[in-house]
Amino acid sequence: MTDLAEFSLSGLSAGVAAGRFSPVEIVDACFARIRKWEPRLHAFIDLYEREARQEAEEAARAIGSGMAKGPLHGLPIAIKDLIEIESKVTTGGTIVWKDRVSTHTATLVRKLKDAGMIVLGKTHTVEFAYGAWGTNQHMGTPWNPWDLEVARTPGGSSSGTGVAIAARMTPAGLGTDTGGSVRIPAAWCGITGLKTSVGRISTHGVLPLSHTLDTPGPMARNVEDCALLLSVMQGPDPLDPLTLTLPPTDPFAALRLGIKGLRLARLPEKERPGHDPEILKAYDRSLEELAGLGAEIVLLPDLGYSLREYGDLVGRIISAEVYPRIRELADNRSLPLDEAVRPRVAAGANISPAQYQEVLEERERRKKAFLSGLEGIDAVLTPTAMTPPIPLDTVHQTTTPAISTRWVNFLDLCALALPNGLTSQHLPSSLQVVCRSGAEALALRIGWAYENSTDWHLMAPSLRETGASAAS
Repeated sequence: MTDLAEFSLSGLSAGVAAGRFSPVEIVDACFARIRKWEPRLHAFIDLYEREARQEAEEAARAIGSGMAKGPLHGLPIAIKDLIEIESKVTTGGTIVWKDRVSTHTATLVRKLKDAGMIVLGKTHTVEFAYGAWGTNQHMGTPWNPWDLEVARTPGGSSSGTGVAIAARMTPAGLGTDTGGSVRIPAAWCGITGLKTSVGRISTHGVLPLSHTLDTPGPMARNVEDCALLLSVMQGPDPLDPLTLTLPPTDPFAALRLGIKGLRLARLPEKERPGHDPEILKAYDRSLEELAGLGAEIVLLPDLGYSLREYGDLVGRIISAEVYPRIRELADNRSLPLDEAVRPRVAAGANISPAQYQEVLEERERRKKAFLSGLEGIDAVLTPTAMTPPIPLDTVHQTTTPAISTRWVNFLDLCALALPNGLTSQHLPSSLQVVCRSGAEALALRIGWAYENSTDWHLMAPSLRETGASAAS
């Protein structure tokens, strides 16, 4: 039998519905893969094998009795270690909280479990989710499976989720995105990730980094898988008032309608410097592919400011909001906080209430200006990351790789990251599809059209006992 760990979420769903295999076989296949590769890749902080297998047996009995809950019943998922599950440890990526046991379950996890999904375990994150390189000094940095010889950036902060999905230890997982933390690991691990709009998915039970910018999102092997997860996780939650302002969307209603006639904006020339040449080559090829599918590729209007300048503004909002919550940790030099993360948090001490309010007001002004300039344009297309994953020993922690992603959070947009190529070193590149707030269905539609015209989403790291790495 084909290794079930290689199947996508949608492929597994179809197989279970047809009776070709059972939830027990799927969960067993995932844990076999985890046992083989987790010691090397370090994607998980905790595993729930006994409970997962018990839940798989219960799901198999229910489905066999005609009591299937839906397309996700009996399918596995991994959860970022920023998201609460009652009675389980949630560290938020900090060794200081290594024994912190959750007293409640996040709304989005409850919804997934109500749909019959099975949690395999918790995945690594950057400390407090504050960093896009994917590193963690004390809890450990997951190994990007696309290169088993050189330790490369897995992307953060949802680093463990990205690695676990890419390495076929789970077909899907949850991340959170405050400045790129779903999309950067999706890009560098060669998978698909959806940055949702604020209010689309409840943040109740998600340890906060920035209450203004935090957005949970699905990470998976393809666009359809992300749509399946979005369908279940979205919706109003009285425990998160922001979800009451955004009506649920149907990501499948127009998913396969194609993109003929859509107007998609490309980067202006002034935004291209700084990108790796191979990233730009993959990006330009993606534009041609989408044009060939009937989309009109237009130039992103010049709004008088660079997309890159948003990085600092996002950093100021995050620091101003996270510092008051964990100042006792950040200011206590005797505690073992990640020395790359501590100064990012501590920077909030130097941001006055007036300065913080000024940034928020500037955000509202620029949101209006951007949406006005975007009139008649359906989506903006950019590379998700400016480079392929880089060696860990070349990372400069005072910089961020989230240049191409932070502006999306600042302007309260949604975005999809999906594979669009491999470099000459067999490292993944990624296309970012950015849409207006609330337009996740459109982003997924564009992504689905691109994905079904190419085969990049089928590429996987070749994990071999010898340590060699190549595209399979």
